[in-house]
Amino acid sequence: MFRKLKYTFIGRPLKSLTNGEGGLLGKMQALAMLSSDALSSIAYGPEQVILVLVSLSPLAIWWSLPIGIFVLLLLASLTISYRQIIHAYPQGGGAYMVTRENLSPELGLIAGGSLLVDYMLTVAVSVASGADAITAAIPALHPYNLHISIFLVCLLMLLNLRGLKESASSLMIPVYLFIFSTVFLLLYGFFQLFTGSLNYQATSTIGQTVPSLSIVLLLRAFTSGSASLTGVEAISNAVPFFKTPKEKNAAQTLTIMSLILGFLFAGFLNYWMGITPQHGETILSQMAKGILGDSFFGHASYYLFQFSTALILAVAANTGFSAFPMLSYNMAKNKYMPHLFMEKGDRLGYSNGILTLAFGAMILLLIFNGNTERLIPLYTIGVFVPFALSQTGMIRHWKKEKGANFLKSAFANILGAIICYAIVLILLLFRLGDIWPFFPIILVLTFLFLSIHNHYQKVAKQLRLYEGIEKRTYDGNLVLVLVGNVTRVSIGAINYAQSIGDEVLAMHISTKETAEKDQEILQEFADYFPNITLKNINTSYRDIITPSVKYVKRIAQEAKQKNYTVTVLVPQFIPNKPWQNILHNQMSLKLKYALRWHEDVVVASYSYHLKE
Repeated sequence: MFRKLKYTFIGRPLKSLTNGEGGLLGKMQALAMLSSDALSSIAYGPEQVILVLVSLSPLAIWWSLPIGIFVLLLLASLTISYRQIIHAYPQGGGAYMVTRENLSPELGLIAGGSLLVDYMLTVAVSVASGADAITAAIPALHPYNLHISIFLVCLLMLLNLRGLKESASSLMIPVYLFIFSTVFLLLYGFFQLFTGSLNYQATSTIGQTVPSLSIVLLLRAFTSGSASLTGVEAISNAVPFFKTPKEKNAAQTLTIMSLILGFLFAGFLNYWMGITPQHGETILSQMAKGILGDSFFGHASYYLFQFSTALILAVAANTGFSAFPMLSYNMAKNKYMPHLFMEKGDRLGYSNGILTLAFGAMILLLIFNGNTERLIPLYTIGVFVPFALSQTGMIRHWKKEKGANFLKSAFANILGAIICYAIVLILLLFRLGDIWPFFPIILVLTFLFLSIHNHYQKVAKQLRLYEGIEKRTYDGNLVLVLVGNVTRVSIGAINYAQSIGDEVLAMHISTKETAEKDQEILQEFADYFPNITLKNINTSYRDIITPSVKYVKRIAQEAKQKNYTVTVLVPQFIPNKPWQNILHNQMSLKLKYALRWHEDVVVASYSYHLKE
């Protein structure tokens, strides 16, 4: 039954193809799958700049133009840097790998941990924004914002569990619909501007003095606008997902995404039209209304544009679903995360990473009741810390590669590092009250990563073969069979034990409640196996696991003195149909789990299969 449900929602297993192309992404699919987070920021990034400026005066809106230029400069720097990272580290991992290889493993863990948390925030913030856009169009659904958000997380999780290609194909419509509709809106707006049909209504002229304007306000506006660049690094994390040539395709996809993002962000039509923030309506929505007009075509185009905006906000979370599993894989490969993150599922995706990300995002949504405004500053610091570290790492990379002539190659990285560190400093100085949870979270994660790595190091040391290793031999094998009732299962287990053991014992636990029945069991066992000793242990409690473990430990000590191995054989029957397991207790599983922690004891199962 579980398998049928799994096949229905996730699909049948895919073969691991030897050519390495099965389930991998072309540029068009990758752009849809990996760029939705960055592109969707057009819906809120420029508006955040204007909201900060308008808090002083509408006259300050013209400052959004030079701020936008600086954001574009940072975008260009990051694009060049991450293109370099793609070619230098084609195994993926992005900022984590660059920082680890060029700065230090500890700083690499800070970069990796920041991105892991940021991808969870990406999912939570994106689906909550998508839910807000949906409920804004259908106000009756407003009380169900949280439910819609969690539903969107589950939907994206299932799409990604089905595999890369299916997920990318499902996302191509909303992503490309948003790109085409936004490009059309801007081109149509510029056409109206050049033909004189779009009136100049700016709140102030460029260069106009704004009373009480401070550098602090401009810096806050710049950091708010820089949030539009979250998700730019995702492609560098996911290079292994691309079809060959992987690095070339990934680099070209990153360039295409950055050009589209830059064009969409650079539109200054909202300044030309004099648009100011209005309660209940975004600046992008006001701009679309003003450009498209009141005709039937204008109304239809406006609603299509709003629909595409809501869709891309809802699916922007998929960038996290693409990048988180790959980053987890690289950190697990370096033994800083559990090895289960390196395992591929039936559909050739890193299923454990996908499930972990979805679970973390849903926890965030539940904690903040689907309202993620308080998480946005964490969202920003979470991405600019690894941005800054990766830029610094690439400077060190070029210093090692080029020697004294490194400045030409590292110029974009130096510029990007300066801007990124400036943004981090601004956040520390002016938004510390909002971002302080980031630091204890990263400290805890770093400690966890180091503890996991230390464990794997100890395991490797203890398992490693070395010259002169002791080869121990045993004089015999003592098999202890746990007997609950005398049935075909226990009889089969005793017969099997006699075939593998030099000495066979049986053990039964008696409680006060079952005293009368236990006497029948002892007599029945003696009739079937007169030559096998059955140890009956009485207990005053209902728990049979503790006395069983105590007896096994005692037998193991006695066997050690005789240089015998001890095998504990746990009989169990297997129902004809898997669902029937829930009708029976799982005492055999509990016993095996309790016994597995004891040294010098081999725990084995004897399974008797029922036919009906």
